[in-house]
Amino acid sequence: MPRSRAPRRTPPLSDPSRQQRQAFRRNLLAWYDRYGRDLPWRRTRDPYRVLVSEMMLQQTQVDRVVPKYHEWLEKFPSLPALARATEGEAVETWYPLGYNIRPRRLHAIARESVERYGGGLPGDADALRSFKGIGAYTAGAVMSFAFDARAAILDTNVARLLFRVLVGTGNPKSHAMRGRLWQLSEIMLPRRRVYDFNQALMDFGALVCVARKPRCLVCPLAGICRSFPLQA
Repeated sequence: MPRSRAPRRTPPLSDPSRQQRQAFRRNLLAWYDRYGRDLPWRRTRDPYRVLVSEMMLQQTQVDRVVPKYHEWLEKFPSLPALARATEGEAVETWYPLGYNIRPRRLHAIARESVERYGGGLPGDADALRSFKGIGAYTAGAVMSFAFDARAAILDTNVARLLFRVLVGTGNPKSHAMRGRLWQLSEIMLPRRRVYDFNQALMDFGALVCVARKPRCLVCPLAGICRSFPLQA
């Protein structure tokens, strides 16, 4: 009887080289300087306003969020103001964005912030993640966009971009790959312009490296992209 062979394992991908990291950052930031979107939450470093935008943007298109973002902040301009409101008022103001667990969680975060931090948000990622409803991505976004910290992010757009450009093979939705993409998000962080870099990752994934029909032929990252021959 022939001996069975162990399944071949795909060797782990090495980290991007210094030259690849530099090219990725340089080309991405140059694209963002020219094409980055002018969004209202990019005109503030207030942790609460950043948090509101991130919660609203979860599974919701930007053009639907913009008017609701303004309406929400007119009614609840601060965490203490939101904490004084009822949960029902928060849910009603949130309509019609959907996923009503999000306003409920935001309302609970507001009340907890008043109790624990005097109505503010802590500038520490672990402390932020102690709030129910703030996960790794949201904590990283608040840290980099509000506190100018060197913190990684990984939402759907960023994960797709990093997978296509830096990985190229495997199951992008597997647990192991998700961990690898978090590693890459941290590895690719520049020492300067972290705020712009993280915003650029999200914009590029939303506008160029889109889920369907990515714009590979005009992509400034095509020269280092592991998926370019497959996508083009």
